[in-house]
Amino acid sequence: MRSVSAALSEAAKRYAAEIRTGAEVARIEVKDQKAVGVVLATGEEIRAPVVVSNADCHTTFDRLVDPALLDPHFLGPIRKIKFRGAVAKVNLAVAELPDFKSLLGKAAGPHHQAVIQIGPSVDYLERAFDDAKYGRFSARPFLEVVIPSVLDPTLAPAGKHVVSILAQFAPYHLREGNWSEKREALGDVVVRTLAEHAPNLPGAILHRQVLTPGDLESIYGLPEGNIYHGEQTLDQLFFMRPVPGWARYRTPIQNLYLCGAGTHPGGGVSGAPGYNAAREILWDWKKAGIR
Repeated sequence: MRSVSAALSEAAKRYAAEIRTGAEVARIEVKDQKAVGVVLATGEEIRAPVVVSNADCHTTFDRLVDPALLDPHFLGPIRKIKFRGAVAKVNLAVAELPDFKSLLGKAAGPHHQAVIQIGPSVDYLERAFDDAKYGRFSARPFLEVVIPSVLDPTLAPAGKHVVSILAQFAPYHLREGNWSEKREALGDVVVRTLAEHAPNLPGAILHRQVLTPGDLESIYGLPEGNIYHGEQTLDQLFFMRPVPGWARYRTPIQNLYLCGAGTHPGGGVSGAPGYNAAREILWDWKKAGIR
């Protein structure tokens, strides 16, 4: 995944873009209902003719923009966007590759380079979701597993590997207990489920990191741990993403645009929201005579 970010970064730099990391934005500066730049947490002001937010709508309009500047008819639907995150992440450092029952062998094979999904049947998936529906993480979760070190050996020491596991379903709101108490139990369930298909896995684990929906929120700023900046359900897709009437990447604040997963066509590694937003910005510039 970092290769995608690196490629985009290099492409942008060829057009003289300056990329700054670790520069937290405290607010979007607005004057006369026009975005004129951003103010960093350090107090530094950065002026710009256009501000494009890749953050989710709640962060953009409830934290970065003063809500008092927004029409309640716009802000109301924004605040009603459903997130309901149900994904957890388990990262493993392992001494050897998983040896799958279906394709025996610890040497790197084509299956180790692919996305490995553990979801044997529709009934299995339904039961996994039922657990989350009633406020508990799945006892037998659907897993999406990748082993990026097979393709990029720089990610782990020689002979060792990293395993990235996306686990569903794990609700942000637990009916009993909290995620601080349940974190390691979730990790155990994920490892046990994968071990049913790769029995050598538990003995190969050197380190384990479990990221709950709460962790995804606090570390990465994803409300309720939703990696798509809002549920991708029929009522929050197409012309209703992020909210009806505002599906073309513009906002009620002139010169402030959205380009993140909370806009059409939603999350995933497609680049489509950013591409579409850039196209609309260039169109507006063309109409305004800006070159």
